[in-house]
Formats: sequence, structure tokens, C-alpha cells
Amino acid sequence: MKKLVIGLLTVAVLLTGYMVLGSIYKYELYDMAMTAEKSRADLVEKEVDINGIKVSYLEGPKPEGKPTMLLIHGFAANKENWIRFAGNLNEDYHIVAVDLLGHGKSTKNPALRHDLDDQVQYLINFLNAKQLTKVHLVGNSMGGAISSLFAATHPERTLSVSLVNPAGVFDHRSVLQDYLDRGENPLVVKKVEDIYTLLDFAMEEKPFVPWPIPVVVAERSMANQALNEQIFEHLKTDQHSYNFKDELTKIQAPALIMWGEQDRVINYKNSEIFDQLIPTSRTLIYPHIGHVPMIEIPEQSASDIDAFIKGNA
Repeated sequence: MKKLVIGLLTVAVLLTGYMVLGSIYKYELYDMAMTAEKSRADLVEKEVDINGIKVSYLEGPKPEGKPTMLLIHGFAANKENWIRFAGNLNEDYHIVAVDLLGHGKSTKNPALRHDLDDQVQYLINFLNAKQLTKVHLVGNSMGGAISSLFAATHPERTLSVSLVNPAGVFDHRSVLQDYLDRGENPLVVKKVEDIYTLLDFAMEEKPFVPWPIPVVVAERSMANQALNEQIFEHLKTDQHSYNFKDELTKIQAPALIMWGEQDRVINYKNSEIFDQLIPTSRTLIYPHIGHVPMIEIPEQSASDIDAFIKGNA
């Protein structure tokens, strides 16, 4: 009995020590994990300064003669959302995943504008700085709305556009809208525990995410809470310089609409509106998948976009 007690005390001490050390080095552990993920996907983190605005991005190899694919994340997310997805496409595309203004490691300045058309212009400036002329656009959620507007207003720069659970059309009500009506927003992290609620809310098929990744993501989101709320409120307003549905009708490039049927953020039935308005579109619905197919089913979603692009070449 005495040996058992000593053994349990030893385990308790070791676990306590691990937790203490882990809490001290959680950011280092997070960076190590992300570095390993990026290495496996053959992506390198870079940044460029454009007239005082810093843009952080991930870039893969540039296979000779292969086109560029620009990956655009959603609201309060970052370029890392695309890592596992991108790792399936590096052989056939020059992959670039960007942190949008106000997100990730890109410039965060509440004095700057963050509406969809503003983000489109920032992306154009980024592509010009990188000397990239035409791209295949892939955007998720808010990034899907940005991709739509980009394709509509810059057809000469758009090879194709893949919209992954895109924002911009909300004719069919979602679970998120019920939360917003109660004055709650599960997309904005205010305390560490919120990140687990967000993961459950956004994904139907959650990949394994080891500690301390969720904690670090939560703490960084909390630090950006005020700007996230400002961006979200601005996106909700009707005071835009464009009519989003009218812009959809102007898209000329081949368009793929992809949606997880269990999306609680934006109702998948809005895919019908996108499909009706975009003259060049086709739609793919994933049963049992939520708001972020590129995270939930990275191999399949990458394969489907690849097949779509090659089928329209």
C-alpha cells in the first residue's frame, strides 16, 4: 500500500511538472507543431510589406509551368487553416495561402477598412507585389465571399474560383443567426474555453488537435477580440459599395460551390442561390461535414477542386 501511494504521488508530481512546463512553453510547442505541419506540406512562411501593410503568407514550391492557387481563409481564421489541404496540391499548383488584413500575422489596424471589396484590393496589391498575374481562387466562408467579389471584379486575374461554404448570401437561416439574435457570437473567442465551443460549432468531423494548439489559438484570438468584433459588425451592415448578389452574376471564370451539409455557420441551402446567380457554376454538397471541409476532409476537398480545375482546363 505504501508503494502504491508513493507511486501515485510520483505520477502526480510528474504530471504537475509537465503541466507547469507546458504552460510556460506552450507557444514554443505550438510553433514546433506548426513548423512540422508546414514542413510536411512543403510550405514556407513569408511576409511582404506593401506600402506599410504587412502581409503574412505561406508559399509552396513553384513547379515549372504550373498555375498559382491562392487560398483565402474565413473570418477570425488564418492561413494555417489550409496547411493539410495544401499539402495535397503542391505538385500541380504553386500554392499561396495568405493571412487577410486584420488576421493571423498580417497587419492589424482598426483604422483600416476590412469590408469585402477592401480585402479584394489588398489581395490585388499582394498579387502585384508578388508579380502574380492570374490565379485559381479558393476561399472559405468570408474568404469565399471575398473570392466571389474578386472573380466578379477582376475576371482578367481569375482562372477559376472555388467557394467553400462561402459567406455573402444568407437567404436560408443558420444556427449562427439564432445565436446572434440572442446577442451571442460563437465565432468570436472571448475566453480560452470558447475555442472548444467554436471547434464543435464549426466542424462536424473534427480532426485530432493536440494541446496546446487550441489554447494558443484561443489566446491569440482573445488578443484580437476587439478587431474581430469590429470586422464582424462591419460585414453585417448593409452599407457596402457593392450589391453582393449582383456581383455574383458577373463571374465569368469556372466556379465550384462546395458545402458541408451540416454547416451551422451558414446554411448549406444558400448554395442554391450561389448556383442560380453564377452562370458558370456547379455545386458539390458533402454530407456529414460542417463549415470547414478543407480541415475536416482535406484530401477529398483538395482532390475535388483539383478535378474541377483540370476538368475545365
